[in-house]
Amino acid sequence: MPDPANDLLIRDFTTPAADGFPLSMRLLAPPAPIAAVLVSSGTGFPKGFYDRFARHLAGRGAAVLTYDFRGIAGSRPDDLAAMQMDYPDWGRLDMPAALDALADAAPRLPLLHVGHSVGGHFLGFMPNHHRIARHAFVSVGSGWWGGHHRTYNPLELFFWHVYGPQSLARRGYVRGGGLWAGTDLPRGVFETWKRWCHSRDYFLPELNGRLRPHHFDEVTAPIRSWLFTDDPIATPAASESLLRIYPSAPRETVLRSPADYGVRRIGHEGAFRRGMEPLWNEIADWLLEPASARHR
Repeated sequence: MPDPANDLLIRDFTTPAADGFPLSMRLLAPPAPIAAVLVSSGTGFPKGFYDRFARHLAGRGAAVLTYDFRGIAGSRPDDLAAMQMDYPDWGRLDMPAALDALADAAPRLPLLHVGHSVGGHFLGFMPNHHRIARHAFVSVGSGWWGGHHRTYNPLELFFWHVYGPQSLARRGYVRGGGLWAGTDLPRGVFETWKRWCHSRDYFLPELNGRLRPHHFDEVTAPIRSWLFTDDPIATPAASESLLRIYPSAPRETVLRSPADYGVRRIGHEGAFRRGMEPLWNEIADWLLEPASARHR
């Protein structure tokens, strides 16, 4: 359907992943896009959380695809407690399907990627990662709890050892709301995530074993990673630890503070909230630079 406010085409649809699991997606596109951007969510964030950001990128000339990982929001099955999946399925199955859907919807356009939190962790699981020309990471850092800000440690340890296990025991999934502000989480997400977050090297030790096959060493597209001084999770140290899983990619980090954008707080999720348009322009300027040059 067209958006009369800014002449955007908006299309909500469902696409199957390689294993047939149906994924909920939304495409926003201007009349004559110059590039196509895939937005990969953080854990427990529904695609609608990124809608304002996606509209902004579309206003800059990009066709933008947001989507829900399996088990989340529009891609949640009727019986979440019975769902059989593992956390890396988001990278192995869902991200490739979303990228292919975007390429089909915006043929012959350069493909770009914005990864929020785990959306930047998993691109090395994508067998079709080579189709992406640039990656903008936002609040991407290792999940190891010891690399996070010490003021955040009690909350996350309570989540891992009390709230999450109790929720699983009662419902068969981790309930969203309250302490866990994200959406409901499948058991397979929580249990693997918890295991990784208790390892100093996060999931890196498993890359030589249970996480094969993968393509982390093969990623060569440039990565620019935006961090924020008040983010207790994606700290500079956690970011440096995570980015080393992409040894072949040119990598750079941009550290910003809330004051740089005239806001009081950014944290781990605030980069996509209202009022962050100056940041969105920074991201768009870098992502769309090659495509914009070709259209001058």
